[in-house]
Amino acid sequence: MKNTRLALVSTLAAGALALTACGGGSGATADGESHEISWLLSRPADGSVITVVNQLADEYAKDHPGFKLNLITTPDRPSYLQKYETLATADQLPELFDTDATPFTKKLIGQKKLVDVEDMLKDLGLYDKYRPQALDYQRFDDGSLYMMPFEFEMEFFFYNKALFKKAGVEVPKTLDDFAALCGPLRKAGAIPIALDGQDGWPLERYVAYQPFRLGGPDYLNDLKKGDATFSDEPGAKSAEWLSDLGKNECFAEGFSSQGYTDARDQFTTGKAAIYQIGTWELPSIASTALPAGVKDNIDYFTLPTTADSVTQADDYTVVSGIGTGISSKKYDDVVKDFLKFLLERYPAELAKTGHLTPVADVAPVIPDDATPLYAKALGEVDNLGDEIAFPWDTQLDPSTNTLLQQQLTLLVQGEDSPEEFTDRMDEALSENAPKFFD
Repeated sequence: MKNTRLALVSTLAAGALALTACGGGSGATADGESHEISWLLSRPADGSVITVVNQLADEYAKDHPGFKLNLITTPDRPSYLQKYETLATADQLPELFDTDATPFTKKLIGQKKLVDVEDMLKDLGLYDKYRPQALDYQRFDDGSLYMMPFEFEMEFFFYNKALFKKAGVEVPKTLDDFAALCGPLRKAGAIPIALDGQDGWPLERYVAYQPFRLGGPDYLNDLKKGDATFSDEPGAKSAEWLSDLGKNECFAEGFSSQGYTDARDQFTTGKAAIYQIGTWELPSIASTALPAGVKDNIDYFTLPTTADSVTQADDYTVVSGIGTGISSKKYDDVVKDFLKFLLERYPAELAKTGHLTPVADVAPVIPDDATPLYAKALGEVDNLGDEIAFPWDTQLDPSTNTLLQQQLTLLVQGEDSPEEFTDRMDEALSENAPKFFD
């Protein structure tokens, strides 16, 4: 195993060196001299973010002969993390690289391998333009900021008003009202909640809700380090709640084998009554191309509270995507100048694609084929509270998180009791968290 890892380090490091050599090294360059900047990516190469970045890099290159942005794309998350950590260990990270606020990245910061993004944005005169929530999503627990956000999305529960009316149910006022909706919706012929069960993270969103309302962000911060347990009141309440959702058949039969498009299609064709997803799906949910009986009946509600909520109704899940780190070793005049150009132009260009941006003073352009829901949903950005319900898959150690996604399916399917679920998760947490957050 040791020899295999050394071989992998050598191979990836050699690749990184080859990219650097191809780009002519770092530092300011004269006109016509080659200077290639590389970005190690863990996001879709054909998504809005990279499409806009590519467009702007091409524009920058026209006025800076010899400049080129090289994108190294590895959309498979586990493969990406292996490549990222191997290059970092070999001290061969490219100029830009996608990363989260993990303990591994924190170690790199201790080794002074990342640029302080807060200092950089202030130096570029851009810091005050960013939405606080977009930056806060990228921060470490100590408040430090070493990742750039390139996205900003809010997550809602979209629902079909016609199916609710047919079933005689109303929007849940609290989280505890959810389970009671499912029986009437099923009797009315609807799937109560559309869910992508294959990918793990959509169901993991649900496990975060009760704890966020009952314990606020502090519970998750303590839980991930092993200073709290799944058996504590917020976690135990969540397990009971999810078990109740399963007993009341809230999700589609066979949900664990359904993918992302399956869940979305169930909702957009009028088969499912509720679909929890982010504003990135508005082009599909708020489109005039939807069936006539669906497009005019879609609305949304935000994360319901609970009787004992410590967070407010306007506090819920907002995300600014995976962050981008900047290599301090390669942060020269060319990288700085390109980032200044990119970050000044990027928000307006992203807004043209119909997306919110991490910058607050740029309004998204609503597509011509959008229903009124599109603008209404994006308008919630002006009503956000101060607390963020962080997705658990971005916070827990990888081993505990993998088990959690597996155990959640068993819990909802009734194969595990809430007590069995919390016991198994606490055992895994006690073993994994101290090693990861050491």
